[in-house]
Amino acid sequence: MLPAPGFHHLHLNSVDPDRAIDFYTRQFPSTSKGSWGGFPALRSPNDVLMLFTKVEAPPPTEPQSAIWHFGWHVTDARHSLATYKGRPEVELLPLYTTDEGGSVLISSDTWPNIGNVLGLTKAQIAEAKAKNLGPAGGGGFSYMRGPDNALVEYAGNHPAERFNHVHLYQEDAIGALDWYQTHLNAPVRPGYAPTAAKGGLPRGPDRTWPALNREGMFRTPRAGVEFGDVSMMWYANQGDRPLASSRGQLQDHIALSVSVSTRGSTSCGARALNSSKSPTRSATPVRS
Repeated sequence: MLPAPGFHHLHLNSVDPDRAIDFYTRQFPSTSKGSWGGFPALRSPNDVLMLFTKVEAPPPTEPQSAIWHFGWHVTDARHSLATYKGRPEVELLPLYTTDEGGSVLISSDTWPNIGNVLGLTKAQIAEAKAKNLGPAGGGGFSYMRGPDNALVEYAGNHPAERFNHVHLYQEDAIGALDWYQTHLNAPVRPGYAPTAAKGGLPRGPDRTWPALNREGMFRTPRAGVEFGDVSMMWYANQGDRPLASSRGQLQDHIALSVSVSTRGSTSCGARALNSSKSPTRSATPVRS
């Protein structure tokens, strides 16, 4: 079995790549502007890239593809939140705490999780209220609206700021984990043990909060892997329609880096992955 690939880049389509890169370098100062393979690039200190292709019209974000959003680790989530509140170019997104409409801007301002599973069901929220449980405080996860209508997460508190994840949806969450492990030797994301839905259902019946949508979100089943120090994790498809292809959308594809040994030498390359119903390869390697 070959070694697991590393995470190379997330490729975005943008009407103004330079403006988009300037936005990200301002909000996440560990990043820098660069280029790779002829594409404008955002560089993260963990040797991960976001590449940009200029398009004439705003890239679509619907129908929903397998790529949900991307995000950063930050060292102090509450300090970041306070900073972003003072920046007019940053649109902070509410996390709804129930389907009745209450909301917070950081996950740790609502009821604490149970174990290592994000979100509470209606029954669990009722129990938390009955026990008079208060917010955990401290670090948590939050969201902002990025250029081209991107959904950007920042989460803390962590030792260093870096691009750290791409969050996905899958039609078969546990089957996708098996695919990544079988074909790419991908390790399970630490602390993120696969969780199947009750009865082996493709999607559990209970919605949970906090969530970006008032009606809540389905968080079982779930699974995730890591490529280098970048996580790719996923929940079940949240809607009733099959996931669409990501090609041509805002979040076009991801690419993994591989080492190729030829006659005693090693070179590095990237392979693109585009995922809808199941993870599939969709592009030939590009040598760096």
